[in-house]
Amino acid sequence: MFGIGMPELIVILVIALVVIGPQKLPDMARSLGKGLAEFKRASNDFRRGLEEEARAAEEKERIARENAAKEKTGPEKAPGEATRNAA
Repeated sequence: MFGIGMPELIVILVIALVVIGPQKLPDMARSLGKGLAEFKRASNDFRRGLEEEARAAEEKERIARENAAKEKTGPEKAPGEATRNAA
């Protein structure tokens, strides 16, 4: 996950056991798990918000390009109008 192998994980666990103590270690692990879950949820929400904003910006850009193309070609005439003017 973070480039941590089993030996490194065991060393971290032993150090945490010595520093925190066996009574508080389960509570600390539970708190850490909840914090990581909340962080993951927040980062997913942030990513989702950015993707929605990007889609909205792309849609605005597409509509602006279509409108610009319509303005360049001029107003479209009704099919019968072109034949009446030709006569």
